[in-house]
Amino acid sequence: MELISKKTFQFILLILMNFYEPIYAQLNLTNEKDNFLTENEIAFKDGEWLEFRVHYGIFNASYITLSLTKEKLNGSEVLHSKGYGKTTGLLRLFFRVEDTYESYFKINRTQPIRFIRKIDEGGYTKNTIIDFDIDNQKAFVNDIKNGKESIHKIEKKTQDLISTFYYLRNYFPDEKIKINESFDVNIFFDEESYIFNLKFLGIEILDTKFGKIECLKFTPIVQTGRVFREEESVTLWVSNDKNKIPIRFQANIAVGSIKCDLENFRNLKYPFKIRINENKVFNNFN
Repeated sequence: MELISKKTFQFILLILMNFYEPIYAQLNLTNEKDNFLTENEIAFKDGEWLEFRVHYGIFNASYITLSLTKEKLNGSEVLHSKGYGKTTGLLRLFFRVEDTYESYFKINRTQPIRFIRKIDEGGYTKNTIIDFDIDNQKAFVNDIKNGKESIHKIEKKTQDLISTFYYLRNYFPDEKIKINESFDVNIFFDEESYIFNLKFLGIEILDTKFGKIECLKFTPIVQTGRVFREEESVTLWVSNDKNKIPIRFQANIAVGSIKCDLENFRNLKYPFKIRINENKVFNNFN
């Protein structure tokens, strides 16, 4: 089943769940006070739920969900986000995937505390827990499947794959972004730090199942090769409102393009803005 390869599907999951990461390094937060947010300044709330549909042409390939709940971890109140994705329909007959990514992070500073990854991809499995000590710049990795533990040095402002999604919704530098400006960041994932690059392309209004939505448009710089057509063949659209949620992801591959669209949502903290025409905007929460 080469139309949507395992490598491509993994890339979709990872990009969707952490597409904000590259901008993080450019925020230049200089002290602890800058990191602290009051309840009114936080861009999301307990109970938020997002669902995305991954499709290749008319065929559904997968559904991905992101949920957010307020819980307690080690006696402290935290936010717990869970990302879940699985293949569906015909693709599941050829390539069975069920991936779960979880993040526990501080509410007012959006710093990662614990990251959990449980995946089953066509028989390839992984079960890993990463505990973050941001103050001492360490990540403690527990590879449960292989019975292996390790300690790694990380950058002071490191985020995990899921927590970054929420961090940038709080600290998104609207006024600082310039068209065609690129951003780099080191992220910690799977026992290693990675550099990821993202470029801002401007503002675009998308036609969606909900109506016309004004979006911020980005492209991650990806490596060309067997899967992708050219260096900048992946595009991301994010709602240009206080929610800053992903609306669409599109990847041009060797035999067409894969799209990932926001399918459903619940319990957004701020109104979801839908354009009726150039001058009127309709606000909807659900």
